[in-house]
Parts: sequence; structure tokens; C-alpha cells
Amino acid sequence: MAEKMLAVAFEEPGGPEVLKVVERERPVPGRTEILVRVHAAGVNPVDWKTRAVGALYVPGDGIVGWDVSGVVEAVSVGVTLFRPGDEVYGMPAFPRMVGGYAQYVAAPARHFAPKPAGLDHVQAAALPLAALTAWQALVDMAALHEGQRVLVHAAAGGVGHLAVQIAKAYGAYVIGTASAGKHEFVRGLGADEVIDYTAVDFASVVSDVDVVIDPIAGDYQERSLSVLRDGGTLITLPARETEALASAAAARSIRSGFMLVEPDRRALLAITELVETGKLKVHVDAVFPLADAAKAHELGEMGRTTGKLVLTVD
Repeated sequence: MAEKMLAVAFEEPGGPEVLKVVERERPVPGRTEILVRVHAAGVNPVDWKTRAVGALYVPGDGIVGWDVSGVVEAVSVGVTLFRPGDEVYGMPAFPRMVGGYAQYVAAPARHFAPKPAGLDHVQAAALPLAALTAWQALVDMAALHEGQRVLVHAAAGGVGHLAVQIAKAYGAYVIGTASAGKHEFVRGLGADEVIDYTAVDFASVVSDVDVVIDPIAGDYQERSLSVLRDGGTLITLPARETEALASAAAARSIRSGFMLVEPDRRALLAITELVETGKLKVHVDAVFPLADAAKAHELGEMGRTTGKLVLTVD
């Protein structure tokens, strides 16, 4: 008889209220996979977007969540990186719905890394998806290097507050947009300039930027394009670019496009190093028990979170 576990899932798409605590079969790790006893699960915008419309990318069983931190319960055939009892964190299998809002997750061993020393499971669970997004955008896509100018929109948000720090670690000059009440926080991350997007059009005060990270889209895409140098990079996270924008970018040799984060052990290890050397700190705005996942989604959808939201799994 299959062992059971508790999870939070939705049976039909809808508002936060569709999230319910359910009993499901505990996953069994396949070849080269590990079974992780989840201690904490990060909450990300893709979680509530998936809940609202159903599976965005790959259908699953209604259990959302990708950021996890926990302890290896078991390893399957072919796994050499971990042993039972190891503390790990990661963003396994994205965009396949691996089911992070649960007591157990089974996924490829190489989608995880050892939990950073000095972080508890709540802090570690807040990192993977947002930090990997920022890393892959800045380091892999933009090939960021010292002295470049980087504009980070929503600089106090989940991806934004990590992108500011990663850019600074690479020696960039960082400009962030945030509401006035979050300016002190963003400056504390290392930003060189902070712009109150509610009071001024950033496109009127910013110029000669090498890289823009845009987690907002809409008219931010065109306005961000206008502040970039020829040959720069515009990375849009929540939506694909229009044909008109792509054409305008190409005419100025600007690399632009929609980026979807991928599991990446190499980058996760680099992120771990930044954490352990004090160059990257994750800010957790609020913590909820797993059973209150709906409340976490309600708060997240308000769009006012500073840093990240996390669920504890008991």
C-alpha cells in the first residue's frame, strides 16, 4: 500500500480559496532522483498564476510550488551527489509541476544543491526560483560585467531584490525602481540609484543603460527599450515581446526577449557561494504554515510584497 502525505492543491482553477489541504500518495523517486522531505516551500507569482488558470506549462495534479528546502529522505539508482539526511534546496523540474506545496517531493538529484550554510530552511526555500531567474538573466543572457549600468524594475520584489545584489556582486552600477516607502530597503541592497516609479517616469531620468530586467511588462517594455544603449539587453520575465518591440530592438542591435527560468545546478552552486560569502541575502517578508497557502497567495497577488513569501511544511 502506497504511503500518504499531505499537500495543498486545487481541483479546479480559481481564486486563492480553491487551494485545499489534501492527502496524496507520497511520490517515489525514479532513477537518478531523490526524495526530499520538504521543510519549507517558497511562494512565487507563477504559483498563483498557475492556480488561477490551471497548469501554465506542463499539466500536473494540482499541487503547485517549485521552491523547496528540506532533507533527503531517500535516493534512487544512479544518485551519487546526496545521501539520506543531507540538507538540500532547489527549484526541481520547473516548469513541470513537481508539487512543492507538499510534505515530500521527488525530482532529479541534479536539480538540487546543498542548502547554504547559515540559512535556515525558510530562508533557503525563498531563494531558488527568484535567484536563478536573476542569475540566468544577468550572467547567462546579458553576460554582465564590471562597470555596466543595470536597471532593475520592481527592485524590492522577489526577483528584483536578488537581481540588485547579484548585479552589484559583478561590479555593476545598479538603478532600481520602487515605491518611495521601499527606497531605503533597495539602497540597503546596494543600489546606486532608486527611482520612485509612482512619481516620475523612469524613462525621463535614466539613459545609457546596458541591461534592463523587467518583471512587469506592458508599457514598461517600450519605455525600457528607450533607455538602453545600442547593443544592450532587455530581459522581460512575465510576457513575450511584441513583433514591433522585437523589430525596434533588432534595429539597434539590442538583445531582447522573454526568459523562462530553468533548473540549473551550476548556477545554484554559484548562488550558494554568494550567500555564504555575504554578497547575497534573501529577504522573507512573511511566513505561513502550509495550510494557509491561500492567505499567502492573497498577500502575494496584492503586489506589495518586499522580497519573498514562504510556507512552512510540518
